Amino acid sequence: MIGTLLSGRFRLEERVGSGGMSTVYRAFDETLERWVAIKILQNEIAEDDDQLERFRREARAVARLNHPHVVTVIDAGEDQGYPYIVFEYISGETLKERIRRLGRLPVPEALAYAIEIARALQAAHSEMLVHRDVKPQNVLLDTDGRAKVTDFGIARSLEGGEGLTLAGRVLGTTDYVSPEQALGQEVTPQSDIYSLGVVLYEMLTGDVPFRADAPVAVAMKHVREPMPDVQLARPEVSANTAAIVERATAKETRNRYRTIEQMQIDLEDALALEATRAGQTSGEATTVLRALPGERFRAPWRVRFPRRVAALTLLLLAIAAVIVVVLATRTHENTPGPPPPTQPKGAPALQPVKLAPDAANDFDPFGGDGEHHADTPKAIDHNPVTSWTTERYDSGIPQTKPGVGLYVDAGGALIARRLDIISRESGYTAQVLAAAGASAPASVQDWTPVSDSTVIGSATRIPIDTNGKGYRFYLVWITKLAAGGQAAINELTLYR
Repeated sequence: MIGTLLSGRFRLEERVGSGGMSTVYRAFDETLERWVAIKILQNEIAEDDDQLERFRREARAVARLNHPHVVTVIDAGEDQGYPYIVFEYISGETLKERIRRLGRLPVPEALAYAIEIARALQAAHSEMLVHRDVKPQNVLLDTDGRAKVTDFGIARSLEGGEGLTLAGRVLGTTDYVSPEQALGQEVTPQSDIYSLGVVLYEMLTGDVPFRADAPVAVAMKHVREPMPDVQLARPEVSANTAAIVERATAKETRNRYRTIEQMQIDLEDALALEATRAGQTSGEATTVLRALPGERFRAPWRVRFPRRVAALTLLLLAIAAVIVVVLATRTHENTPGPPPPTQPKGAPALQPVKLAPDAANDFDPFGGDGEHHADTPKAIDHNPVTSWTTERYDSGIPQTKPGVGLYVDAGGALIARRLDIISRESGYTAQVLAAAGASAPASVQDWTPVSDSTVIGSATRIPIDTNGKGYRFYLVWITKLAAGGQAAINELTLYR
């Protein structure tokens, strides 16, 4: 095929990839004098009407998408019995090649690529298209480092009608396949979310979560085995980022992100947090950070605009130097004043308790179905945008059950003096309870009240009185919900 001129316009110059159904060539568009990528359906596949329709459908599907993180379809046609699709040519490497070359990616960079992939999937899902084969091999990185999703060859429309599949075959790559897809069940946008969660895991750890001798064995591991803990493979990953991987790759769709938009928001918040922890970013992480909406809480200005911060720092230093010189010249005009009055000694200053990233746990002794366990780290991640929420109780609390809550493990007995709560869902009533021992009690009757009941506002300080006794566990016990049927804790801080 090298040297072939398709439709009198596209000259094939180099084969750059191939798959089970098609081959991709780098080609030169002699009409517009530019490089393009051309995907040509293999002869034996082109003779199959179903496969030919799937190929044509890819051209129609992707042509509907106009997004900076989706590889653009330029043209489509058929020449000399060869159906083909013409794409923009991306000069760079695939995300898979980058992972193989570097191993584990820097955490902010991995989150930035995940955000860009999520944005591409959001564009597809808004057009009622599920990609169904999200994997790093299908993510191209251009020369500017920007991620672009390609290969919608097995994408399926959600607008109705039967999808085109091969009898007895699971479409998709088993390293990233969702449990429902592996079982041949209905594929939805949540299937793409699962695959993106696996891609994020691989970017963070340098390896896929499951390995086996046969692809079907890998697929069954996605169905049956728990997802490995990303923090065990890479301890420096924050609890926020680990919680995103856990929620995205939940086996049951009811525990997974419902929409890609929800996952994207959490990814953006996690990127801001990771950038703050790192103190600086580079490459695509910096590009994504600068593009985040300014009205939402994001990484500090010094992280998003390091050059401006450096210039401002020099300016402030110069101003400070001038002030010092002026003060020095006027020293003779100043007379020493009396020493400041001595402050009476009182109680020692409050000190925040340093909590482990996994110190927060949900508490649901009545029903036991849990209260968004995967989101509990958000209550203590020092990011007031993310939050842990209770389930929604339309009939309210205590009508539905006596109460629910969130407790923190201080790691050892201590005498707490105050608990602060920042909440975006204010108006609910809560009381602080405490417990000692090696593990938190399962029954609320075994906890000791250490505060009065308090109506929680957007920022609330709850005084704690332990009567001089040290406790290890401190529980925010929610006993009444406001209108809306849900409570939230964006940030919880315990003081000793």
